[in-house]
Amino acid sequence: MRNGVFPGPAPIGYLNDVRTKSIILDPVKAPVIKATYQLYAKNHSRLEDIGHFLATKGLVSRGSKPFHRSIVTHILSNPFYVGLFRYGGEIHEGSHEPLMAKKLFQKVQEVLKARGKTVVKTGTPKAFTGLLRCGTCGMMITAEVKKKYYPQTNHHATYTYYRCTRKSPTIPCTESFIREEALDQQLSRLLETVSLPQAWAETMREQLKQDASESAHAVHAIVAGKQEEISKLNLKLQRLLDSYLDQDIDKETYRKKKQSLLVGKQTLEESITTLQQSTKAWLEPMKTWISDASNAASVARGNNVEKKKELLMKAFGSNLRLTHQKARGSALEPWAALRAASTNRDWVGAHRIELWTSFLSGKRSTTELRTQ
Repeated sequence: MRNGVFPGPAPIGYLNDVRTKSIILDPVKAPVIKATYQLYAKNHSRLEDIGHFLATKGLVSRGSKPFHRSIVTHILSNPFYVGLFRYGGEIHEGSHEPLMAKKLFQKVQEVLKARGKTVVKTGTPKAFTGLLRCGTCGMMITAEVKKKYYPQTNHHATYTYYRCTRKSPTIPCTESFIREEALDQQLSRLLETVSLPQAWAETMREQLKQDASESAHAVHAIVAGKQEEISKLNLKLQRLLDSYLDQDIDKETYRKKKQSLLVGKQTLEESITTLQQSTKAWLEPMKTWISDASNAASVARGNNVEKKKELLMKAFGSNLRLTHQKARGSALEPWAALRAASTNRDWVGAHRIELWTSFLSGKRSTTELRTQ
């Protein structure tokens, strides 16, 4: 234990190396366990599903049956996979190679804690359902398919209408139907109001490269400082262990101080991981937004209604309303800055600053990062 070696059988995904008296990664099972964590982190699978997934990879119980829920839960909550291990009622730092990042492990713990019954979606909803609310009563807008018979041509035509669900217990709603084609046109015009001109998109991409470089340099300096703090904590842990082995402190005091130091060390390590990923945390969403916004006009003019709905939800969120057969809504930031900007102006001055700062308002400064 002093050397960071778990004094017992290695968990699934690892092997006990009797020659070196250490624990090493199992080249066959380790990738399966990591894939199991990645699968469960998506929050689409039950514990039973995970048991069956492991069975398909050859990991089963002694009776050649899928693992029970309790075994699956133990696998998904074992800190051994991030470099720690439980023994004697306390957490110890292991010398074995971690199987996964703490971020993935923590995500799985959150899913385990919050996991409820799996929601099974049935049916195929119409394109714009779940997108708008009624401007009169606030209830959701639903779709309804109607068939009309034309006796002159002996032909049946199918039309899709959108209307309020009229489920408000207090507000009587008299809003009328609107044809899908008419609603599609209105939503397309709304989408065009938040489109990003291609010239602006190219300028923003160049600015993005510069900001990313500056941010990376700042983060590197902060990480170096935190790594120095970790080195000091490692020294304190060693001194604490020596004091305990020399019987200068009792076992209870040793456990409490060790737990405190380990928590502090792990917090610093997670902080470093967060800092190292901080550039991507805003960089990738910004790249995605530039791509989405610059393609908005093309999507608005196209026939892919699912893509339109996806962009409308990103740009307007839950702000879209249907009142008197008219679709309206206020855009979210930074889309709102595009809607307010005049598209016949160059990428200069106030509009450039407004667009850039509206998106980066959620980006933390290096000062804020340093205090974490």
